[in-house]
Amino acid sequence: SAELCLLPALAALLPPLPGPGGPVPAEVGLGALPAGLRAAVRSLVGDLDSLFTALGLREESFAVGALSRVVAAELASYAPARNRRRTATNKASVIFVDRTLDLAGAVGHHGDNLAEKILSVLPKLPGHKTDVMVNMVELTALQTTDETCSIIAPGCLAQPNDPAAKALWESFMNLKQKEAVMEARRHLVEAASRENLPIKMSMGEVTPEQLSSYIQLFRNNLKALENHCGLLQLVLATVQTLKHPQTSKWDNFLAFERLLLQTIGDSEMPSVLNQLLPMIKSYNERTKDDYTCEDFLVLLIYIYSVFGEIKCGKELDAAEEEVKKALVKAICDEPEPSPLLQKIT
Repeated sequence: SAELCLLPALAALLPPLPGPGGPVPAEVGLGALPAGLRAAVRSLVGDLDSLFTALGLREESFAVGALSRVVAAELASYAPARNRRRTATNKASVIFVDRTLDLAGAVGHHGDNLAEKILSVLPKLPGHKTDVMVNMVELTALQTTDETCSIIAPGCLAQPNDPAAKALWESFMNLKQKEAVMEARRHLVEAASRENLPIKMSMGEVTPEQLSSYIQLFRNNLKALENHCGLLQLVLATVQTLKHPQTSKWDNFLAFERLLLQTIGDSEMPSVLNQLLPMIKSYNERTKDDYTCEDFLVLLIYIYSVFGEIKCGKELDAAEEEVKKALVKAICDEPEPSPLLQKIT
């Protein structure tokens, strides 16, 4: 909706969706798009046609959203695709959905999942989009407090040659965090037992410190390190995620989102924005537990996405104006704006 545009820059980043009474026509053709986006749509259509050709598909397309309709229409009229559909034998239904119709899904913090937390808080592995860097210093005799130490090559999550690591990663994705962490301890204890390492199994809650103490047993045993390197990388990723300051903020996000969903029927948007206002703090006022400017952009996108239709009026205008002022001040006070803030401003 148009109310999503709390900042002019945010309007460029997340343009208003078309619809009845909206700022753009309900139907948009390829010719109405910017040149770069037109080229991207044509490239996507060509790639999809190549994929469907390889699969021998004769597709029937459905679209939800303005850009999806453009892509579906281009695919329907694409000459090579028309020729393919005449001869292909396998039928398929393809549904195109505009991602901006589910912004809450993109910015929300979903449930109690360890895999999602690991992928969110640990730094990206250079050259990769879906894997992270795992600090391996703990498995060496190197003594350093520098978390960005680059002397030791980083570990990662992808361990295709280690069955135990693959099984543990499945647990991280499918189990709740508490159960997944217990699985990490179980795998580590089994690996240590097979290597005859002096491990003492303890019951009760699993802590990052306990996992670290188990990992230390492997440090001076090169054969054990080699045999279980994949598993150790996943457990180290767990330890580093549980200790990461961003993890507690993740839980705060999740708590706020759940509270918002519970009270959304009883609350109006102005009252929600007024509750949010005191939490917007400039750089010099923030502690490590406070939300950053980027965090607030994520929260605002989530709020406006889940609220649905919002009643316009003077009260809403006033509340939004106060949030704008506070957020712009906080962004302007950033001594070193992040790449995202630089792009927005």
